[in-house]
Amino acid sequence: MRSPLHAKSPNNTATLLIAAISGRALAAAARRAGYRPLVADFFCDTDTVALASKAIPLPGDLRNGIDSARAIETLRKLAAGETPVAVVLGSGFERKPELVNSIARKFPLAGCSGATIRRVKDPEKLSADCAALGIPHPELRRDRPADVENWVVKTAGAAGGAHIRRANGEDASEGRYFQRFVSGQSVSALFAGDGRKASIVGFSRQWASPAPGQPYRYGGAVRLRRFDRKDSATIGGWLSAFTARTGLKGLCSADFIKTGDGYRLIEINPRPGATLDIFDSFDAPLMEAHIRASRRETYRFPHFADSMAQLIAYTAKPVARFPAITWPDWTADHQSAGTRLSSGDPVCTVFATGPNAATTQRAVKAQARMLQAAWEGGRT
Repeated sequence: MRSPLHAKSPNNTATLLIAAISGRALAAAARRAGYRPLVADFFCDTDTVALASKAIPLPGDLRNGIDSARAIETLRKLAAGETPVAVVLGSGFERKPELVNSIARKFPLAGCSGATIRRVKDPEKLSADCAALGIPHPELRRDRPADVENWVVKTAGAAGGAHIRRANGEDASEGRYFQRFVSGQSVSALFAGDGRKASIVGFSRQWASPAPGQPYRYGGAVRLRRFDRKDSATIGGWLSAFTARTGLKGLCSADFIKTGDGYRLIEINPRPGATLDIFDSFDAPLMEAHIRASRRETYRFPHFADSMAQLIAYTAKPVARFPAITWPDWTADHQSAGTRLSSGDPVCTVFATGPNAATTQRAVKAQARMLQAAWEGGRT
């Protein structure tokens, strides 16, 4: 099996329209499935431009999000002269369900509708659906709890972990809510929904990369080679019931905390997520599964005999001028030479493969430390 980090030339002329805060992973998945990706994202970095047949900036910024007023015209411009098979929406659209609906009226949508996204990203509705289906889920509330030390505060509709704080001394402002803290191991299930049932691609273990004010910032994930069959069946049943109730379509992910007495569902991400790279393959491309599941057509998933991990490498201190680096082929999302970086900015994504999850997680962290010396003079 070829490495999923490298794209192949498309075997047809079909195009796929992609929009996200960062579209590189989706563009790579489209290439692996044989499509020509047309990409609108915030960065248009060198990786994305190299993968895309055409790439243009998506209006908006990280602080304020996607500019709904200009997004559709941007996609029309991007798709000019083409007839895309579908539009695939990635990060940034969880908080824009009305925009998703507007886009779906202009292009065939592969993935969840705006109504589904609104439902699963609404904390109260998620909690109510879990209660109705018997899926364990942490308690949540909008008002400040008395035992605030046992809670975290989160932003509704946000992703990536950087928005989560321990609730000590915090009030829930507009768009924020409290969720009871659950101690345990973070496990994520990547799955495809067809609006009626869910099929699990696989499981991963995630870890945080804490930063000042961001104790739960996403650090990375490792694909698990083995997962308990009984637990998999239980989680699969939960996700099928949830899919039938909410209409999830296409690739999605579910984040759980494993405790001493089982799993608790923390949140649903109604889009292809951060672990797409470590589960994809040329033999059974996940982008094709995403499109086909959205149409309720048959599809297949890849099978793996090993593990793969990804890690987001961040700067530990400011970098006045990022150096020119010869990037190894086990990296992606490269920072541009000459850029000024603040402490905590992402530099690249690092990948590693190995025989099992533990070995692979150690390997990806070691590769990141080695690479980090190139821009921080040996500091890790």
